[in-house]
Amino acid sequence: MTIFSVAPLMDWTDRHCRVLHRTLTARAMLYTEMLTTGAILHGDRRRLLGFDPAEHPVALQLGGSEPADLAEAARIGEAEGYDEINLNVGCPSDRVQSGRFGACLMREPELVAQCMAGMGAAVTIPVTVKCRIGVDDQTPEESLFRLVDLCAAAGVRHFVVHARKALLKGLSPKENRDVPPLDYPLVWRLKAERPDLTIVINGGIGSLDEAEKHLAHVDGVMLGRAAYHTPGLLGEVDARIFGSGETVTPGEAVARYRPYVARELAAGTHLAAMTRHMLGLFHGSPGARTWRRLLTVESVKAGAGLEVVDAALAAVTSRLSGEPSEERALGLQDQRLARRLEAGEAA
Repeated sequence: MTIFSVAPLMDWTDRHCRVLHRTLTARAMLYTEMLTTGAILHGDRRRLLGFDPAEHPVALQLGGSEPADLAEAARIGEAEGYDEINLNVGCPSDRVQSGRFGACLMREPELVAQCMAGMGAAVTIPVTVKCRIGVDDQTPEESLFRLVDLCAAAGVRHFVVHARKALLKGLSPKENRDVPPLDYPLVWRLKAERPDLTIVINGGIGSLDEAEKHLAHVDGVMLGRAAYHTPGLLGEVDARIFGSGETVTPGEAVARYRPYVARELAAGTHLAAMTRHMLGLFHGSPGARTWRRLLTVESVKAGAGLEVVDAALAAVTSRLSGEPSEERALGLQDQRLARRLEAGEAA
């Protein structure tokens, strides 16, 4: 079974982002931002764990290293309706390291296996691991295979592997996404030598062309920043990767996202919390700069509503069509508002 997923990204893949991504692909697996066990066990669960039913299939990613806490957090996640529970063994930030979770757990594979065994016993949905190939001075051929083998012995069948080391001392989290070299062949080898396991590759994959090449070697591909910054590419996923469904255009995605935005606005959500995830939707298309500018400038204003999205869409669609007569079909009022917004005349 082919797998395509969008990576969990801190401060990015929130519930609004995930709904937008779901308008573009019905088949991709979506992931929450990493949530710590402490936050889930002691925080505002409704705020932290709430998601829209449209997001399915959606996975909850946990951060932690205490087996009992992870098991309880997994139980809560399953009760909330998540389709999968994933353990973060890859985040390299200092804050995560200080809490003894994330990539530093690559040094404690036995503990990771204990955590996964506890989580697996607590729920009926799949429990999965997202890891690096190693950290610091570890030999990836040893660290990756040992972690995977111990977790597989604990019952885990599904692994997402970011195909580069994390250097926990000397590099920032941002640098750890780019500086350590990628080793895709090692992840391909993991699949070849552990054919009974589901192996998904992650890290530095920037297009569906690249994703398709990896799928010749592994079971699945996870895209991170490329999916977030250029979400329009997700509109091709179902047709290209899964061979079913039609390509979803950015304009169609906006139309599908619009009812959700309306509901959230009525519930008190600020427009900018939703439109920030849409900025790259028309990346590479005529009018993309206008689209970004209108949403960036106008969405943050008090009382901003759907008229901002409608005007931005009308402006970019007019540029795409290149036909002034299209303005009437798109709505002359929205076109006029778009021009006023561009000129800084609208409140």
